[in-house]
Amino acid sequence: MTQGKGFGFGLGKIKELQEAFQKAQQVQEGAKQLQEDLEKMEIEGRSSDGLVIVTMSGNQEPLGIVISAEAVSKGADALAELVTEAMKAAYAQSTETMRSKMEELTSGLNLPGL
Repeated sequence: MTQGKGFGFGLGKIKELQEAFQKAQQVQEGAKQLQEDLEKMEIEGRSSDGLVIVTMSGNQEPLGIVISAEAVSKGADALAELVTEAMKAAYAQSTETMRSKMEELTSGLNLPGL
């Protein structure tokens, strides 16, 4: 009768598996905290002339917009361009903030693909 060899897991493999689970748990906990932090953030984007300001949360939820009287006096088409410009700026800043925070969360964990 031959001796069973199990599933090929030695003690070293079990330890690696435990460490992987611990890292995954750390990332999961960190991601939950990050989500909460991003929801509380207020990130502003401005049109190039500063006449329109859009505020978004860190997870890109629109929170508000401020339009100056001068922007309104420029007419509908110009105002639309200013609002779009401010929205794009807020979105870009929010995206960069999210990316940066994710890098902080995963740095040193040696996770493939991140």
